[in-house]
Amino acid sequence: MVRVTTATGRAGAGLPRVPAVAVFAHYLVNYRRTWRAGVFSSFLLPVLTVVGFGFGVGAYVDQGVDGVPYLPWLVPGLIASTAFQVAVAESTWPVHSNFKWVRTYHAQVAAPLRTGDIVAGHLGFVLFRVVTSALAFLLVAAVFGALRSPWAVAVAPLALLLGLAVAAPAFAFSAWVPSDSYLALLFRFAVIPMTLFSGVFFPVESMPAGLRPVAWAMPLWHGVDLCRAATLGVAPRWSVAGHLLYLAAWAGAGWWLALRAFRRQLVV
Repeated sequence: MVRVTTATGRAGAGLPRVPAVAVFAHYLVNYRRTWRAGVFSSFLLPVLTVVGFGFGVGAYVDQGVDGVPYLPWLVPGLIASTAFQVAVAESTWPVHSNFKWVRTYHAQVAAPLRTGDIVAGHLGFVLFRVVTSALAFLLVAAVFGALRSPWAVAVAPLALLLGLAVAAPAFAFSAWVPSDSYLALLFRFAVIPMTLFSGVFFPVESMPAGLRPVAWAMPLWHGVDLCRAATLGVAPRWSVAGHLLYLAAWAGAGWWLALRAFRRQLVV
């Protein structure tokens, strides 16, 4: 047994050296009951999306985009969009319910665990879901011959960074709002517009000039541009360092806001 002294001076027996790992393990244990359905949908949805958009809509885009056939051009955007949507979905109602309904966080903070451990452990599980979903989509894309570069292996860590940049602020928002009705507003006014206008389905350059900076400010556009550059083996439209720093800034700010929101709810 390892004894860990918390900020309150109490010693907790049985906690691992990294208590966040225990929180992460808690969500993994729960995931064992539902992983089969999750794995099925992780492969079924990419197949349906690739067939529907890549071949269905792609049949009408006979010239491709920037000289690239529509399917290989579209797939990296869909992978980034999937990572984005999984990150938001796992960081909204599950987080809010742990405060308001199930009250898992209140039990964990009494364990005792620090708020940083609680946030890090749950966030780690969300990123696990993001990466596995991205890898499943990447495998489907490879089967359909939509990957054109060995750099496609970089998509998994890119999806991880994008997921963190989105999930951390979503944690803060879900902990801060008083009702789950605000989460529906988040999807309606942020998630859906961001999915439609971040270069997933068509180039941002085809939008009116005044709207392009709005798309460039969205974290999803940076993930899409990086994933597209990796799977096509071309240079991104913006610098790689700029993309990575921008997503890291979102992740850092989100982490800080999430800690503040969790402490406000859990620390008396």
